[in-house]
Amino acid sequence: MTYSVKEIFYSLQGEGAQAGRASVFLRFAGCNLWSGLEIDRSEAVCKFCDTDFVGTDGAGGGKFKTAEALAEAVDGFWSSIAPENKYVICTGGEPLLQLDVPLIQAFKARGFEVAIETNGTKRVPEGGDWVCVSPKGTSQIIVTQGNELKLVYPQLDCLPEQFEQMSFDHFFLQPMDGPEALDNVQKVITYCLAHPKWRMSLQTHKIVGIA
Repeated sequence: MTYSVKEIFYSLQGEGAQAGRASVFLRFAGCNLWSGLEIDRSEAVCKFCDTDFVGTDGAGGGKFKTAEALAEAVDGFWSSIAPENKYVICTGGEPLLQLDVPLIQAFKARGFEVAIETNGTKRVPEGGDWVCVSPKGTSQIIVTQGNELKLVYPQLDCLPEQFEQMSFDHFFLQPMDGPEALDNVQKVITYCLAHPKWRMSLQTHKIVGIA
């Protein structure tokens, strides 16, 4: 299998239960809920995405012909760091269009914990250590258990109560970015105060100005 990667970079996780953790981000190209092209945004299942996952032209990106080659490239971003606590976040786009067992095993052989950030519409391969599901719009969620469910809020056709009975360790509401971001922060605060099953997640990387 050839893996198409938009970019690879080393930073701190900015969101959710793992916020603040040093991580290698592996952003796969492509998504099943939006082409990534502005011309198609109005027809997308996820209309609010602010991530560039089109093509393989980002820093560290490219086409990787084997799991070993991609795992080696990811490991290169950790080569000068202490060998413990190695952590790779497989994100996108939608990583589960490409992430498979051989790649997870290749990461494990290099000592990585493997996190997966998915929209929940594709089956999760075995071997991952952390699964974060972020539902979008009217998409059908088939991943109903994991470590965290992180819902961008508000979404008129994707409500928190639809997910409360699923088997996740953490339930987060994250204010939708954009022109109404401050308004949305207040909406999340109000909802979490009234429904304490949910916790607020902020995009701290944007607040402090890191990738």
